[in-house]
Amino acid sequence: MLLLFCETKFRNTKRLMATPKESKPNNLVQTIERISLILDILGQNPPGISIRDLSSKVSLPKGTTHRLLSSLSYLGYARQDPKTRNYLLGFKLVELGNILLGQLDLRKEAAPFLNDLAERTKETIHMVLLDRNEVVYIDKVEVDHNPSGLRMASRVGLRNPAHSSAVGKVLISHFPEEELNQFFKGRGLTKRTENTITDTSQLKEHLKMVRNQGYAIDDEENEKGVRCVGAPIYNETGNAVAAISISGPAFRVTKKLVQESLKKEVMETALKISQQLGYREGR
Repeated sequence: MLLLFCETKFRNTKRLMATPKESKPNNLVQTIERISLILDILGQNPPGISIRDLSSKVSLPKGTTHRLLSSLSYLGYARQDPKTRNYLLGFKLVELGNILLGQLDLRKEAAPFLNDLAERTKETIHMVLLDRNEVVYIDKVEVDHNPSGLRMASRVGLRNPAHSSAVGKVLISHFPEEELNQFFKGRGLTKRTENTITDTSQLKEHLKMVRNQGYAIDDEENEKGVRCVGAPIYNETGNAVAAISISGPAFRVTKKLVQESLKKEVMETALKISQQLGYREGR
């Protein structure tokens, strides 16, 4: 479901990073489970999906699926294309997603710093939270006068694996050993590109380095042709609760540029945001 990854306002939480995916509880309400699955599938099919195909995907009779869709449509969570008769996500979810994003104090506090970083680097800036061991993009800043005119395909609400992204790696690098082991067990290390680290032992060593140096690089590990450098944001108790990154085409965001300037830029900006949230080094 759209951006349902945060249960409390950011500033009041001690740690918004989700722990490794929990086992399924015994008291789930079946109807809500079905509705959640339907909404997920609608989200995965932007052009819409027929009731027959949807029924097949959720393993429910067509009549049951139709009743659920009728309720969702009435309440605004789903809609039907009048021409194709396919079902799509409803605009109520956009409304709720915007309300949720507006409630995140982090976005408000970080906005001027992210805008400044984008202006200085002329590259795309992302900010993410960790939810069920995936990164969820909660903000994105692009400059209008981007020198190449290229635009990143990322968007607010998009999810990516944590192990293959710079922002994800800086966050899971702060996992205690037990949590990290659960992370490896609960989710396979999908090979996104030829550069993705998929060996558990190798990734563990890499994450130790990431934590020690305070930043991570996505060296075309999540998307071919895109390089990113990310750093963690800490809250007042010193927990890594979010991350930001500078992203751009690999031909422009070169390894040399990352080492010469961009890693410093992203780390300094992340520290400023952390301090805005009450973080104090050495506390």
